[in-house]
Amino acid sequence: MTSPDMMEALQALAAERGMSTDVLLEAVANGLESAYKRTSNAAPDAYVVIDETFNIRVIAQDIDEEGNVIREWDDTPDDFGRIAAQTARQVLTQRIREVERDMKYDEYAGREGDIVTGIIQQNDSRYTLLDLGRVEALLPQSEQVPYERPEPNTRLKAYIVEVRKTAKGPQIVVSRTHPGLIRELFKLEVPEISDGVVELRAVAREPGHRTKMAVWSNDTNVDPVGACVGARGARVRQVVNELRGEKIDIVPFSEDQHDFVAKALSPAKVKEVRFHEADGVAEVIVPDHQLSLAIGREGQNARLAARLTGWRVDIKSETQLAEEEAGYEGEEWAEGEWVTDPESGEQTWVPADGGEAMTAGDWVEASEAEPADEVVAESSEDESDADESDEVVAESSEDDADADADDDGDSDRSEEE
Repeated sequence: MTSPDMMEALQALAAERGMSTDVLLEAVANGLESAYKRTSNAAPDAYVVIDETFNIRVIAQDIDEEGNVIREWDDTPDDFGRIAAQTARQVLTQRIREVERDMKYDEYAGREGDIVTGIIQQNDSRYTLLDLGRVEALLPQSEQVPYERPEPNTRLKAYIVEVRKTAKGPQIVVSRTHPGLIRELFKLEVPEISDGVVELRAVAREPGHRTKMAVWSNDTNVDPVGACVGARGARVRQVVNELRGEKIDIVPFSEDQHDFVAKALSPAKVKEVRFHEADGVAEVIVPDHQLSLAIGREGQNARLAARLTGWRVDIKSETQLAEEEAGYEGEEWAEGEWVTDPESGEQTWVPADGGEAMTAGDWVEASEAEPADEVVAESSEDESDADESDEVVAESSEDDADADADDDGDSDRSEEE
């Protein structure tokens, strides 16, 4: 192969790999320089020059103690062509791999927070591999939605959480559970979000089950909830289908915290919201028939509302509030609060004086048991009343007997007369 042909081949290789010709020439020159230094009688200081016709020359130098070049000369070995060919092939192969790894890393570096679409290549209990085209993405088990097992060779969207640079190339870690996936999916489906007209202010998610998101519009003429839902729910339906049926609640964000907390508990209707800022607790009062809906199955609705708003949500029915304010059996309760467990959703009364806490179930049992005692007490009162009436009857009978006796005495006296 002549030198011009070698240069053309190098240029074609660079174009095919998407690289610069100068990068490959530099790699070849560095490889040839290393090969030259391994030859006998090699100058200690030398460099390789490759011109535009791929002519290769080795330039040796004399350098003084201060680092200045005293003289230079051409020190290319006679059989350097054979050495150059072997070295160039090895160096180019290695360098191309390195450049491709760097290019792949540069393509995805800084893309944390983006969404990618891949084809499932491998799926097991430990991890799932997604083919993104030039690279593969790793979906660990910890980032997978419980019970979600897509079939191989199917397309899947995922959220990039980390891009690592390794010796074997970039390692891209993606997630299906990250709340950011919700944001990016809605960006794809809702042009108003991409344009910045509608903003996603907060997202709370329990992957595979339910998501709550608060949206805000920068244009008074645009309804943020309607924009995300779409005509007949077309936009939100696309997101739900991608999430394999996960339910999504979209509520309007409000600067008024009372209004925001009330809407965050949707679909339940809230009557009143009271804030205890010192404890970071939002006390929510709902109608009796809305209590179970506000708490949600296993406390899910209350947990998501708490994450969405940043407040600890304490939900009470109107009856519970009235009984607390009135006091049980007419007595004053010790100061305290109803606290909803963020995981289980169970409500517990925690006295402020450090006394024994009481669950909502214990409280209900106690309240149900008390009317029976009252009935017993009333029954006892009724019996005592009956006893008193009997005594009155007895006294009345005695009075009647005395009266009869008096009447008999009077009649006897009258007969004697």
